[in-house]
Parts: sequence; structure tokens; C-alpha cells
Amino acid sequence: MPAAEVGDKEQTGRVVAVFQKQYRVMTQAGETLSELSGKMRFEALAKAELPAVGDWVIQSMREQGKGRIERVLPRSSQFSRKAAGTETEEQIICANVDVALLVMALGHDFNVRRLERYLTVAWDAGVTPIIVLTKRSLVDSVDEELQELDLVAFGTPVFAVDSLTGEGIDELKIALSPGQTIVLVGSSGVGKSTLVNALAGSHLMETGGVREDDERGRHTTTHRELKKLDSGLILVDTPGMRELALWDGADGLETTFSDIETLAVNCRFRDCEHGKEPGCAVRKALETGDLLRERWDSYLKLKREIAYAERKQSVALQAAERDRWKKIHKENQARMKTKYRKA
Repeated sequence: MPAAEVGDKEQTGRVVAVFQKQYRVMTQAGETLSELSGKMRFEALAKAELPAVGDWVIQSMREQGKGRIERVLPRSSQFSRKAAGTETEEQIICANVDVALLVMALGHDFNVRRLERYLTVAWDAGVTPIIVLTKRSLVDSVDEELQELDLVAFGTPVFAVDSLTGEGIDELKIALSPGQTIVLVGSSGVGKSTLVNALAGSHLMETGGVREDDERGRHTTTHRELKKLDSGLILVDTPGMRELALWDGADGLETTFSDIETLAVNCRFRDCEHGKEPGCAVRKALETGDLLRERWDSYLKLKREIAYAERKQSVALQAAERDRWKKIHKENQARMKTKYRKA
């Protein structure tokens, strides 16, 4: 928990669930149902500045045991994406997370290009990724999948598990430490809820069946929620996310594609764009097959997406700042009118 100055009538708590206008906050005194203070609602330029699941907050207590969140404490990490739809806005999936379990099901769901996106988001968030391949019983061997992962997930731990039979679960538990906050990220139906139950050793989450035509399950998690397991792990379960649009990611891209970044250092020209320049190490690797064309294309796609998001963010931030000052101006005008009427 971050250090913070707390007033006599204030308490520190952690957000365990977020609803439309209310928050469930866990404190040392117990759980409260809390709302934002008027100051927080007014000063927030974007939704990303409001409390998210996993945030540590300072709140004051009101009547009937309800809380009022006064401020959000600094985050050690934040797992975010571009909000769904056309609006340019950051959506915080969860905050203050230590480990991200990147979950893919063996079978139709296995997709290294999507995994590259997940890894980029995790590294950029400051979260340690662990790859979990579920539904181990669906395939005879995982050797081919592991070979593919060796080419894109350098040094990232990989666990092939079957949550129903328990295969691989004990090994995964050993890699996780009590007190860590963990988020599960993956498409709907990859078995995240079943994996949660296996890690918890109890029926903590409802699970859905699997459609026979495409091996995808029904979506069972409907909102993000923080859960503490008997083992001491703190877990954030999230609704399935087939699309994880990048909000930022420049730092994460460098880590995920460290092989390409290393190749680029050996280009003859420092500002090489890896096109027709002589002495381009990246293009040479593509020609020799040392760098797969699919991986290079994935890198370029994510790089373009990040650059586009950054341009849109700049415009959106300027608009939010203008709206904020318009609001302040209107309130000042209303205050002055009231003052003159009283005079």
C-alpha cells in the first residue's frame, strides 16, 4: 500500500469493484460502498483519472457507513487500453498489478500475433507477463506451440495447464507469490474463470460451456473485480477481450520486439527506416529468413497503431482542457452574478 497522509476522518482503502457511479472499497474496517467527491468529479480531465479496480484511495466516511472517495493514490502500474468504440479515451483495466496472466486456449484460440499485442500492453504497463496456455487436454502435444512462442516471447514464462484435471496448475502456483496482485487477460471462452477456480482451489467463479463449432466458450465474467484467494494471491478477473486496442505502448513495443530493436542497432544509418537504405540489418534479416515477415508486419502494425493513438490523444487532451476551463468560467460567472444580486 502506498504511503499517504490521512486525515482524522479519512481512511485508506482499495477499490475491489467499479459500477456506474459507485465503488466497492475494502478498508481495514471492512467493505464500503463509496461515491466520488464533487471535487474529484470536477477536476478529472479524463475517466483514466478516476478510480479503477486495484486503486488505493483515500476516502472520508459518511452516514450509514458509506464512503466518499477524495483522491486516488499514485499507481505503481496501470493496465490500460483504448476504450471500445470511436471515442479517443483511455480505459484503465486495473491498477497496481504485479503480474499479468496472458491466457490463450490451445486449439482455435492460439494466436501469436494477438499474444504480441498482449505482451506489448503488459510490458508498457509495468506488469510482469506470464503466458498460460489452457485446455491442455484438447491437443496431443504442445511442442509446436512452444516453438512458436520461443520466437516471440523471449524469456517470458509459459505454462500449459488443464484447469479441470489440474495438470500444470501446481507449477503455475509456484511461480506466483502470496500478496501479488494478478490480472487475467484473454479472449472470452479461453477458460479464465475455470483457471481462477483452479488457482483458488474452490468454486469462486461461474464457468461457461464450450461451443463445439469453434471451441470458444460463453462469456461468463461481466465486470472487473478484485478477489483475494486463500493462498494470499489477489486476483483481478476481467471480461473477455478479443480486441485490446493500444493506448500507449512505445516502451512495451521495444521490449516485446527486442529482436527487431537489436537488429536496427546494426543498420548502417542511425535513422534507417528499413526501406531501401543500404546496409539495413532489418531488411537483410528478412531476406535471409532470420526475421519472419509475419513478425515484422505485426511490429509495423502495432507501431502505426501507437503513433495514431498518440496523435489522437494530443487532440483529445487539448479538447478536455478547453472544456474544463469553459466550465470554470461559467461557474465564476454564476458566482459573480450571485454576489452582485446580494449586494
